Amino acid sequence: MSKQDIFDFNSAMPIINEDTEFFPLMSQQDEEEMNNEETPETLAILPLRNTVLFPGVVIPITVGRDKSIKLIKEAYKGNKIIGVVSQKDVSIEDPTFEQLNTVGTVANIIKLLQMPDGNTTVIIQGKQRFSLIEEVQNEPYIKAVVRKFEEQKHKADKEFKTLIASIREMSSQIIQLSPNIPSEASIALKNIESNSFLINFISSNMNAEMADKQKILEMDKLQDRAQKVMELLMVELQMLELRNQIQSKVRTDLDKQQRDYFLNQQLKTIQEELGGNSADLEFDALQERAKKKKWAKAVDEHFDKELDKLGRMNPAAPDYSIQLNYLELLLDLPWSEFTKDNFDLKRAQRILDKDHFGLEKVKQRIIEYLAVLKLKRDMKAPILCLVGPPGVGKTSLGKSIAKALGRKYVRMALGGIRDEAEIRGHRKTYIGAMPGRIISSIKKAGADNPVFVLDEIDKVGTDHRGDPSSALLEVLDPEQNSAFYDHYVEMDYDLSNILFIATANSLSTIQPALLDRMEIIEVNGYTIEEKIEIAKKYLLPKQKENHGLQNKDINLKTSLIEKVIEDYTRESGVRGLEKKIGSLVRGVATKIAMEEAYDVNLNIADVERILGAPIYDKDLYEGNEVAGVVTGLAWTSVGGDILFIESSLSPGKGKLTLTGNLGDVMKESAVIALAYLRAHASEFGIDYSLFDNWDVHVHVPAGATPKDGPSAGVTMLTALTSAFTQRKVKQHLAMTGEITLRGKVLPVGGIKEKILAAKRANIKEIILCKSNRKDILEIKESYVKDLTFHYVTEMSEVIELALTKNKVKKPLDLSIKVAPIVN
Repeated sequence: MSKQDIFDFNSAMPIINEDTEFFPLMSQQDEEEMNNEETPETLAILPLRNTVLFPGVVIPITVGRDKSIKLIKEAYKGNKIIGVVSQKDVSIEDPTFEQLNTVGTVANIIKLLQMPDGNTTVIIQGKQRFSLIEEVQNEPYIKAVVRKFEEQKHKADKEFKTLIASIREMSSQIIQLSPNIPSEASIALKNIESNSFLINFISSNMNAEMADKQKILEMDKLQDRAQKVMELLMVELQMLELRNQIQSKVRTDLDKQQRDYFLNQQLKTIQEELGGNSADLEFDALQERAKKKKWAKAVDEHFDKELDKLGRMNPAAPDYSIQLNYLELLLDLPWSEFTKDNFDLKRAQRILDKDHFGLEKVKQRIIEYLAVLKLKRDMKAPILCLVGPPGVGKTSLGKSIAKALGRKYVRMALGGIRDEAEIRGHRKTYIGAMPGRIISSIKKAGADNPVFVLDEIDKVGTDHRGDPSSALLEVLDPEQNSAFYDHYVEMDYDLSNILFIATANSLSTIQPALLDRMEIIEVNGYTIEEKIEIAKKYLLPKQKENHGLQNKDINLKTSLIEKVIEDYTRESGVRGLEKKIGSLVRGVATKIAMEEAYDVNLNIADVERILGAPIYDKDLYEGNEVAGVVTGLAWTSVGGDILFIESSLSPGKGKLTLTGNLGDVMKESAVIALAYLRAHASEFGIDYSLFDNWDVHVHVPAGATPKDGPSAGVTMLTALTSAFTQRKVKQHLAMTGEITLRGKVLPVGGIKEKILAAKRANIKEIILCKSNRKDILEIKESYVKDLTFHYVTEMSEVIELALTKNKVKKPLDLSIKVAPIVN
């Protein structure tokens, strides 16, 4: 409990809220009722270090000791009655029973508060005095046998009444002379009816030594207590009068700077008394830390200037903490502090190969970077951008690179960031200002050359608070990031030694200027063979460890893993596969925990029992049994996939209907395909009158999935040609490519993902634009060894390759006419 100059009336003012309402001003009747209450035989004892509780008085106490916190919480749940006793020696942290004064006060817990700073504050009201008899418990807190303190009766004679009146008058004078006590306190004193409570109230709040207050508490005669209070008030009044006289003499000589210095000295003394660090100690600590920093001259001069500004500030001013936090950030940043790179390239290659299967392009690029850095020593770090579907290991690759280089690793998730200040920080003049996440991450890393992963850079948003992707332009420009400016730091910071690795699922949503600053490395999906190896080397051991299994507890054969991949997953990465393997491992863990017998070598029946029936049916992706159905190849954000384009004819007037949640570009491809087919009907043996007598319906399942893009153009034209000629499409054939109105076939993107999707669907032949041959040559030979590629430039070549010679049924009946509409 903190002391003010004379009184702390705030601690005794009424506290009123929705739960509690009480007033410290007692009537004579209230006091008699309180004195007549029975004193418990045993009480939990709360030691007080710096105050004394008097009967009837309400005070707040900040509880810090573990024993005291436990006592308060248990009592608050119970009858809320405790015993409060002051310590003989305030320096003792954990006093014993013998180190407590013998007279204390029974207290009632009014309110228990959890303060914002984490401390526990309890508001208590004194009831009766008691004497300690003997200790009955010392753990977890002291509990003792007590006896009610007997007070000698007194007569309210003329002398005593005069003494009480003098105490009232002297207290009023002290209130008037002391600037720290509100004038309303005089009204509170006048309204106190009980003489005993008046003595207790003044004793509790006056600025006296704790030993004097304890002496007053231990006096059994009210007259003696009143006499002692009178003596102490007299001393206080004389000191106040003397101090006021001195202040009035020197007030004219004190200017603002002298006044601030005087107040700061007083505050420093109070802080030292309370055990806290003074402003001078903080200033000296900052200065010492600055001497150890190896920063540039400009930074050193800026820091000294800001430190001098701190020294001139009032520690009680709001700006003081802002300036202190700013200086501490400058000291915490690793200015020119680097970790030593490990240039053992063979070791780095082993680490990269051990942690990730495949990803040869990325590994080769990292080894190249290390090799050049080893020779040149001061190469600017490149900005790499790993682009690929989810689950292929883009994010986790950053950890492996940091491990291989021997650098610190930090990761910053950019998904959903819409505020530019998240990157560049706020100006420190704003309330609650903070540095940007770039600077904060470097501070966390503790080095100026970490591996910095910018995760999901394609998910950065834009709104009225700014464009974060534009703020990243400076960060990710090797020519500019040596002088990155954060609004909070207000100094250029060198980011050129950081190895930035950005990850993205798609390049289409990344700002072109930002894309131009990065070196794009495509991380494509895995083949079935690669997934099997990843499952055996990484996923299965990881799931065993996560679920507490040993190697001997479960064994998954290669054929079984292949079945899980084909029947239960449909993805480019391995995230879904890891979940399925986790389900299998949990199934075995359940058997072990329930002590049930099971076969360590799981079979297909075990897989279907744990994972359920197969989710994907491979047969649905194999062939086209009817005319007008063609298999196309598509690219999605989660990798490649195949899609079917179905077309059918019905009697009508040549109307074209498109369904399947198609985008504008895909609809235009269908219109172009039909227009081309009408213009070249004779070349494909189609009677032109069919276009006027039959309606065309093109559908792309699944209907609920949005689809768009130009790469389905060749598939659209093939489906329409198949429908009009009734020649079905060859088995195990798929195609992709854009078409023009003249029948030219144009190249498309996402070739590797589409090839992997074709392999998963058991496709054997693929029709591509001739310009896409270069994309096939960049794919590993093992990926495409079972596929046959047909490279074309004209749509006539596609029709020749895709359609069989035999028709599935007789030609369409040209005699069918649509009945005219009669009004």
